[in-house]
Amino acid sequence: MAKALLGYMSNTDPRVVASLTAENRRLKERVADLEAHILRLQSENDALAAAVHDSPLLTLDDSMQPA
Repeated sequence: MAKALLGYMSNTDPRVVASLTAENRRLKERVADLEAHILRLQSENDALAAAVHDSPLLTLDDSMQPA
C-alpha cells in the first residue's frame, strides 16, 4: 500500500517515505494487537458460555429470557 501511496503522491522526499513507512508499520501493529485482543475475548467468552452451560446455578429460567 505504501508503494501505491507513493506512486499516487509522486513524492520521493525521504521524510515523506519514512513517515508513510512508520505509519504503515504502526497501523499493522495496531491491527495485530486488535486481532490478538479479539482472540482473547472470544476465548474468554467461550469459557464463560461453557461455565453457564455446565452450571445449574447459572441457567436462566423462563422468566429471565430476553424479550
